[in-house]
Amino acid sequence: MSEQVRIGVVLLPQDRWSVARERWQRAEDYGFDHAWTYDHLAWRSLADEPWFATVPLLAAAAAVTDRIGLGTWVASPNFRHPVPFAKDVLGLDDISGGRFLLGLGAGGEGFDASVLGPPPARGVRTRRFEEFVGLLDGLLTHPVTEHAGEFYEAHDARMLPGTLARPRVPFVVAANGPRTMRLAARHGQGWATYGPSFGPEDADLPPARAQERWWAGLAGMAADFDDVLAAVRAEEGPDVGPRRRYLSLDGAPLYSLGSLDLLIEGVQRASALGFTDVVVHWPRQSGIYAGSERVLEQVAGRLPELRR
Repeated sequence: MSEQVRIGVVLLPQDRWSVARERWQRAEDYGFDHAWTYDHLAWRSLADEPWFATVPLLAAAAAVTDRIGLGTWVASPNFRHPVPFAKDVLGLDDISGGRFLLGLGAGGEGFDASVLGPPPARGVRTRRFEEFVGLLDGLLTHPVTEHAGEFYEAHDARMLPGTLARPRVPFVVAANGPRTMRLAARHGQGWATYGPSFGPEDADLPPARAQERWWAGLAGMAADFDDVLAAVRAEEGPDVGPRRRYLSLDGAPLYSLGSLDLLIEGVQRASALGFTDVVVHWPRQSGIYAGSERVLEQVAGRLPELRR
């Protein structure tokens, strides 16, 4: 590896702060490089379980930690308008002392996508995401912004005193297709992916075979991003584009913290494909991401070795 792999962990916003506080502090004490939470109103199979708001949770986590990066995995236009959200980002950057990482995605079609109204069609959603990211970039790099677009307006929108992170907080842009990959290449300091998705025809694949198909698909996606990034740099210059690539290992069929060996294999394979950062999920007691915190502790004990 040309550089150390950084390792992060997602803590779902399900626990009251009296419980969650200790976990966010443990994530830092364990030595993880970054910690994230989802930005949803409710989520998939957990829709009828407790689910707290993202921004106050990250603000609280920033106030009780000192070193670890903190971020959204990921925020989307499904629930956010760029102007008030930029104010939230400004505050999170300030409270964290410049540690905030802004994970951004186009927004899916899941359980909570229609809470604020019918979600747009996929092509419209991509255009909306492009404007969303571009406007956020402008808001966070200028004291005053004026914008009138297809989806958003901003008139005399003020963002003072600006972010501690310069020129703004890092954008980690989730992208799987060529158009959003291009957006990540133009605006992102990081590219993020869950890897390829499988269709219903793949539901009966044995787990080991499904896992290998996922890694093969991911290799193709990494190559596609290389091509997109090369094209953008040919147009805009060699310094354009993200320097870091983030992979959610739990996009794979097998939960990354099912065992220490599986996690080690995942980190090694991700690094070989050019990913600089991997992200895992804090084990839950049941359901999705169910696992043992003992494995998490084992991983924490091996972090210096895993980064090499």
